[in-house]
Amino acid sequence: MSVRVVVRTFSELCITVGALIILFVVYFLFWTGVKAADAAEGEIETLRSQWAQEPMAPAPPPASRETSASPETSASQPPSSRTPDPRPVPYRAGKPFATMHIPRFGPDWEWPVLENTAVTTLQKGLGHYSGTARPGDTGNFAVAGHRRTYGDPFKDFPRLRPGDAVVVNDGTTWFTYRVVKKPYRTVPTDTAVVDPVPRGSGFEGAGRYLTLTTCEPEWGSSHRLIAWAHLDATRPVSDGRPPELSG
Repeated sequence: MSVRVVVRTFSELCITVGALIILFVVYFLFWTGVKAADAAEGEIETLRSQWAQEPMAPAPPPASRETSASPETSASQPPSSRTPDPRPVPYRAGKPFATMHIPRFGPDWEWPVLENTAVTTLQKGLGHYSGTARPGDTGNFAVAGHRRTYGDPFKDFPRLRPGDAVVVNDGTTWFTYRVVKKPYRTVPTDTAVVDPVPRGSGFEGAGRYLTLTTCEPEWGSSHRLIAWAHLDATRPVSDGRPPELSG
């Protein structure tokens, strides 16, 4: 085989490999986003249909706010006397049970929250760490989401700042949480960040907390970014959207 044939064959192979790499990148960055957006919208529509067919549960007491957003002070005190169902229906694995809004990420940012953090679950929305608290309940309501790929739900995670609202809707109640500090960087094995009183958060004692987690760096997964919040207010869905979402 002549040198010219070898060079030509090698060149054609490089072109083929390059084309395959480009196609893979397009799939990874674009097509997974399209699929995730469609899947997330489908999960939200499923929730809305479900909520429309269910009888409205008794509304919680009127919303009240804490006197301080400091994690060291009154964050452990519930913002209302809402009494959760002593025997709530368990969440179904991989199924949605709430929606989440983070105004810092844009007025149209809305993602479904599904039960568990399995790979297939996080391809359809945000995943609730099974075994952690439910929205509004005492404990730590912990949620994970992709930083990149599958819709990039937490792409802007580093932009979170103290005081930012994270609003959760479970079909009967709007729960408004307030971020208490800038995102915290840690390693994947640091599971204490989703403890009932998350380590490193600054919270002291039992309270109604929220933990958000995502991958770090933006295109890697060697570390995790963590954001903590405490429950600031509740509002019955029948009273309309909370002011944090009315802008």
